Amino acid sequence: MSAAGGLHIGLIGGIGVAATVVYYQRLTTAVARLGGRLELTIVHADVQDLIRNNLADRREEQAEIYLSLIDRLKAAGADCAAITSLGGHFCFDETAQRSPLPLVSAVAPLDDHFVETGIRRVGLLGTRVVMRTRLYGQLHKTEAVAIDDEIETLGQSYQDMAVAGRCTETQRALFLDAGRRMVAEQGAEAVLLAGTDLNLAFDGQDTGYKVIDALDVHVSVLADLATGRRSLEETAAMP
Repeated sequence: MSAAGGLHIGLIGGIGVAATVVYYQRLTTAVARLGGRLELTIVHADVQDLIRNNLADRREEQAEIYLSLIDRLKAAGADCAAITSLGGHFCFDETAQRSPLPLVSAVAPLDDHFVETGIRRVGLLGTRVVMRTRLYGQLHKTEAVAIDDEIETLGQSYQDMAVAGRCTETQRALFLDAGRRMVAEQGAEAVLLAGTDLNLAFDGQDTGYKVIDALDVHVSVLADLATGRRSLEETAAMP
């Protein structure tokens, strides 16, 4: 724990690299804005391992990878750990049950965020599994929608972008149009970037509809922990 009473944050990065960079940038900015001092350690996971295990639903195998990395974070002095990928949360429960550190979910804070902002229906963009399972069925206060007949195309495009660490104009057009149609045709009041690499497609874009980056919601929780404004007990109490 840092001298100021905040927590030493541990991040499991690399899944993908671009998302990890954005976590680092936004977390340092958020902590500085709160007047705090950031204690941070990042370990690197392999995105190809995650893709294979995610598509095959090999939860225990991916959890084992995470657990070895969390051991390293604990040895470095981290007080808690976070996975820098919503797709990587597919084995969150299996990891959290055996983790030597508290695991701070990126999914749990979203419901409360939507309630606070008055959003009742949200469109999802992210990995195939995230869209197909409606964010693992973990949104309890908010209805989630996705373009079911295009999940394979959108999911593959997201995967390609995450691995490459850059977004082509074709990919950007695909994601922006999918968001537009979820708002216009499915009644979504906002589009959730439920993939932490989607900032590559959406940052700086005038979409014409409300966009919420799940990464920002997660970073806000981590910044509060890093500065002592939130306790791990309060985080664990999230639905």
